Amino acid sequence: MRTRLETYFRFAEHQTTWRIETLAGLTTFITMAYIIFVNPAILSETGMSLAAVTIATCLCAAIGSILMGILANYPLALAPGMGLNAYFTYTVVKGMGVPWQTALGAVFISGIIFLLLTFGGIRQRLVGAIPYQLHAAVAGGIGLFIAFIGLRNAGIIVPSPATTVTLGNMHSPTVLLAIFGILLIAILQAYQVKASMLIGVLGTLIVGILFHQTKYTGILNGAVPLWTAINPMAIKATAFHLDIRAALHMNAFEIIFVFLFVDLFDNIGTLVAVTERAGLINPDHTIPRLDRIFFADATATVLGSLAGTSTVTSYIESSAGVAAGGRTGVTAIVTGLLFFLAIFVAPLVGAIPAFATAPALILVGALMVASAARIDWDDPRVAIPSFLTIITIPLTYSIATGLSFGIISFAVIELATGRGRRQHWMLYLLATLFLLRFVYIAQT
Repeated sequence: MRTRLETYFRFAEHQTTWRIETLAGLTTFITMAYIIFVNPAILSETGMSLAAVTIATCLCAAIGSILMGILANYPLALAPGMGLNAYFTYTVVKGMGVPWQTALGAVFISGIIFLLLTFGGIRQRLVGAIPYQLHAAVAGGIGLFIAFIGLRNAGIIVPSPATTVTLGNMHSPTVLLAIFGILLIAILQAYQVKASMLIGVLGTLIVGILFHQTKYTGILNGAVPLWTAINPMAIKATAFHLDIRAALHMNAFEIIFVFLFVDLFDNIGTLVAVTERAGLINPDHTIPRLDRIFFADATATVLGSLAGTSTVTSYIESSAGVAAGGRTGVTAIVTGLLFFLAIFVAPLVGAIPAFATAPALILVGALMVASAARIDWDDPRVAIPSFLTIITIPLTYSIATGLSFGIISFAVIELATGRGRRQHWMLYLLATLFLLRFVYIAQT
């Protein structure tokens, strides 16, 4: 049996062992375990149950990662995506006033469309149709967006009628705790500590408790019975509460569109980064078993919407597992199994205050902004659309608007400079759809 599994996962081809793959899976889990706290903290602002979202986060990360490992045989771990969860909460629910049940319905619809696009080979074609530089710009813009939200949640920046935003109260204990968290995570990252995000969140929380800046409501003080705290059935508060009918009847095109293409961009960037580092890309620069990768991702998104969380996507933290030697799907499977175990541990923690999670948001944003280094800033045809994408996402508080500015400007510049035929026709279809979006907004 063991030999058959080693053959299936191509251990000999990748020169790996069970020990290496297991340690790589553990490394990936440690580097992305912060999502267990950060994702529920964000989604709970919509009114969703914190405990339910915590369990849904662990469950979907587990199933998604295991699917990726078994079906696609890649060391890619999945979980609810940073950026997409912010869009779900701050733009769709709080900004547009859409009930979280309807927003989950939109996530479900986007997952079904993902599956259909995957079966039809369209997602695979889009990989070659969308400019690589804009993938990096979208990731950079989302990074700024997440960092902006983190700075606001920390109280480091606050609204100002004169300058839009300004510096917050630097004497506030919670602001000082958030700054402590930022420095703690930054120092740990400088020392290349794999669990820097997780240690940073928990370390800041502990300091906050010691200085009486948070009231712990977990089981240690008897506020929550042990059997309730570790009861996975708490997921009932969000599971199957999605409202697909409402999502279909309301004007959810923009919402579904963003869930679709932001997830696509995130996956493409992660796939390229991780597979290149692992040496898994073909000589012709194509990614093997791309259809299986997308199938696992789309299936996890559908399951996530049913369980009660935002879009599930592949995580760039998977590169940490690759750096530890992971080369096969066993790495992802181990990560998934650890997320399953986390279902029974995470609810014991209780609510994590904003000053503890904000530093993780800020520095995850910083990591995502680093992708902008891949942009050719010396070429105006690339630099200008990329800049418009990066700057408009945080300043308009809308990922959709950033995507629109970037793709439309890129298409127009390509046509105006006589390079239109060099781009895939799907690029111009996307630009037209985004342009129609602006026309529609102007009329409503």
